[in-house]
Amino acid sequence: MMLQRLLLTTLFVFFLTDSVVQAEGGLSEETPGVWPIERLKSEIPSYRIEDPTAKIQSLIYEGERVDGQATEVFAFYASPKTLGISTSDEKFPGIVLLHGGGGTAFADWAWMWANRGYAAIAMDLGGRRPPSPQFDDAGNLEPYAGHSKATRIKLQKGGIADGHAGKFDSIGGRIDNDWPYHAVANTMRAHTLIRSFPEVDAERTAVTGISWGGYTTCITASLDDRFKAAVPVYGCGFLHEGESVQKPSIDRLGDRRDAWVAAYDPGSHLGKCTVPMLWVNGTHDIVYVLDSYAKSYVKVQGPRTIRIEPRMSHSHVSGWNPPEIQIFIDSVLKGTTPLATVGRMHISDSGTVTVPFQSETKIIRSALLFTTDTGLRSDREWETVEGEVGDGKVTVAGLPLEANTWLVTLVDERGALVSTEVGFR
Repeated sequence: MMLQRLLLTTLFVFFLTDSVVQAEGGLSEETPGVWPIERLKSEIPSYRIEDPTAKIQSLIYEGERVDGQATEVFAFYASPKTLGISTSDEKFPGIVLLHGGGGTAFADWAWMWANRGYAAIAMDLGGRRPPSPQFDDAGNLEPYAGHSKATRIKLQKGGIADGHAGKFDSIGGRIDNDWPYHAVANTMRAHTLIRSFPEVDAERTAVTGISWGGYTTCITASLDDRFKAAVPVYGCGFLHEGESVQKPSIDRLGDRRDAWVAAYDPGSHLGKCTVPMLWVNGTHDIVYVLDSYAKSYVKVQGPRTIRIEPRMSHSHVSGWNPPEIQIFIDSVLKGTTPLATVGRMHISDSGTVTVPFQSETKIIRSALLFTTDTGLRSDREWETVEGEVGDGKVTVAGLPLEANTWLVTLVDERGALVSTEVGFR
């Protein structure tokens, strides 16, 4: 009995004094909002691939533990090698793909990036397994994103579900129960895993996520500086402010509200981000509103490019389709022609807006977008004024004093759109 007490006391002291406890295969850091970054970077998770001959491989890897119990994460993995496009020993850049709410590991997303020359991993961050992809007689992937959610099954060792309870209500207990902790940690695990694959160039990796996946991208890119590029689509921080649809859930936490914001709002972490980022959103997004979006992108310490599309729709397919995402990531990881670099807007007393830019491709049009409307941002009417493209700058006359929100967009000869930061008053 004395020996048992001594052993328990020793383990308890070890638990308290070590910020990252490695007992029973590895328990996680116990402070909300703190991740065991060095462990997540260095510890390659165990994994298995069900059919190594498959074009899109079903991969299951070791996730973070929950209450000391092992968990598993399902992912689709594809590369030019698995597709049979490349049979050489060349190394490919890697990309980590993060789904949003209601999503899963999407086979067509991994397929798309593998066909672009990337080693792509798309995980389910809610403890599920989606249906297997199907191919037609020509070997092409059949439509996948529209599959029935009823065909997704819970993994026997699936971790924390990505529902309301795990995202918000669990704050204040063990971080083992906090979905944001596991989403970021298991993303870093996937990154460490693909970096270990012999066909992947570990020094050329990117991450992109949609909606809640964009949220997770913001935090992960702030913690994991191994990424060379990051693209949060819709997702941002400052979810406890303004018209954010998440604000009521955060407010209902009561005296735990500030703890959630400090631990799991991306705005609390983006100030550490040095990874080059492309921010993709729409003017009328109801989930990640422009006010919160603007507060988020100004926090990052690394280079940032912004793409705000008029009335961009909110969905997984709409979120991964913009060509600017590939152009941006290719430019960073493959050295291809980048998107235009946009300078700071200058507004004259008469309402003429001037924006300097640098671009290796010809800018063929520009526009000033603004609203004088009030009420919910997702319901406001915007107006557009065409701009004049000059040598290294665009000029647009017509911003009224009554405008409360505005931005300028530039489109190059590839059809690639970038925008200025959003102006408010």
